[in-house]
Amino acid sequence: MNSSWKRLTKIHKKRKPAPHYIETAIHSNLQKISEHLDENVKNIKESLGNSSDLEIREFKTGKPSLHKVAIVYINGLADKNIISNFIIERLLGNVHDDKNVNPQSPSELFTYIKENILAVGTVEDITKWDKLLLNLLSGKTILLIDDWNHAVSCSAEGGELRSIGEPTVEPAVRGPKESFVEALITNTAMVRNRIKSPNLWIETVKIGTITQTDVAIMYVKGIVNDKLLTEVKERLGKMEVEELGGSNTIEEWIMDDTYTPWPTIFVTERPDVVAGHLLEGRITIFVDGTPNPIILPATWISFFQTAEDYYLRFTIASFLRFLRVGAFIMTLLGPALFIAFTAFHAELIPTPLLISLTAQRAGIPFPIFIEALLMEITFEVLREAGVRMPRPIGQAVSIVGALVLGEAAVAAGIVSSAMVIVVAGTAIASFTIPHHQMMDAVRLLRFLMMVVAASFGLYGVGLALIVLVAHTCSVRSFGIPYLTPFAPLIFADWKDAFLRLPFPQLTIRPRLMNQMNRKRSGNSENRGPKSREN
Repeated sequence: MNSSWKRLTKIHKKRKPAPHYIETAIHSNLQKISEHLDENVKNIKESLGNSSDLEIREFKTGKPSLHKVAIVYINGLADKNIISNFIIERLLGNVHDDKNVNPQSPSELFTYIKENILAVGTVEDITKWDKLLLNLLSGKTILLIDDWNHAVSCSAEGGELRSIGEPTVEPAVRGPKESFVEALITNTAMVRNRIKSPNLWIETVKIGTITQTDVAIMYVKGIVNDKLLTEVKERLGKMEVEELGGSNTIEEWIMDDTYTPWPTIFVTERPDVVAGHLLEGRITIFVDGTPNPIILPATWISFFQTAEDYYLRFTIASFLRFLRVGAFIMTLLGPALFIAFTAFHAELIPTPLLISLTAQRAGIPFPIFIEALLMEITFEVLREAGVRMPRPIGQAVSIVGALVLGEAAVAAGIVSSAMVIVVAGTAIASFTIPHHQMMDAVRLLRFLMMVVAASFGLYGVGLALIVLVAHTCSVRSFGIPYLTPFAPLIFADWKDAFLRLPFPQLTIRPRLMNQMNRKRSGNSENRGPKSREN
């Protein structure tokens, strides 16, 4: 473990150093808020280019002398009902009706409003101009008072947001039927609803010099590896981007090795999956506006595990994991082995099957590699078309297109029936891989395997597999070997790898995730018939 972190330190020393969590200010020539309300309102309009969604409500409040105030918010980002009922209405009514309070100066009125009038969740005193703009553009409501150079930021965020729905990419027959949405605060709350512990900590930063996107780092204090947490913060601090469109940008910036076909960061849409990984010592990064948080570090076997494995009986869960790994091997090597056996090692094929394959290929004008390549590319085109087309017709077009094109190609003598079966079986097997990141990786590697099989036969496939395994052994995900717990061998972690043993036996956290707090709650020795007899 120590050698892995030393290696990471050497790699990242070469990168350009950057301080931790520098919050880049919104560019503005102004530094502080002015004492004149009209000037502040004018500056806000100019800074936002007189945008049509900027709402400003000016009125007078206070007694015995009335003071001019202004409420500023962005239409669509703030909740108008909260602003009307809990800010404007109370300012117009309560300040005048309270006979025991007589704020004379703007500063006294400002303090009284902040401490006694505003009935919202949080209020913040602001003196700097860039912070005022940042809060305004984050959906908060700004209160300004004439003849006073302070502003109040009120939490009145709202607007139209997508409601929580069912997972579309990671569905499950059993288990929760909810997935993350685009709202950061909703996503973190869904995880807190599952881990009701004060040790679940969240640190929020802003990334992107222009977009100023909120990014939340979530972990369980006492379980997470402190070295891992420090490394994640350092890599996020080194990001130098203008815009942060989603979690994929962070993924490419902070991953150990960009030039690898394997996904080294895990992405999910299920809160229960995030909760499970957090309790193993991993870290989750949420990006505002993205319903797919990233989990790190990730290992190869984690991409073949699903949330449903932990809602099913351990026997069927273990069987399904073996099935997924077998489908992965079939997807990776199916067309390549067919090409190698047919073109180079026909003597290894049983005679009746060889005769049938030879008869099918009679009259085919293309070499077998070109035939397989045409079929694979055609299927990838149909898959992409089915995804991009409108949902009601996308599935119908992809299914009907595959059937019609396959049958027509065989009837026209362009491809053989056996090739259609191999390609179709490979495609079906690829859909059993539960996570699209691993599915995309094996789709690309399949073409590489086909090339080496067409060039060198089984020897090329064997050599390519040796190179691929060697490369996979060298891959790290935040210092954790990618093939953990198989390389290095950690037999204690095999209980939840290819197999999923019963829960009473899963009392140890993964060793390389955290070496300080590996013991889970519970004792498997106190379970079962003997404990019930006692």
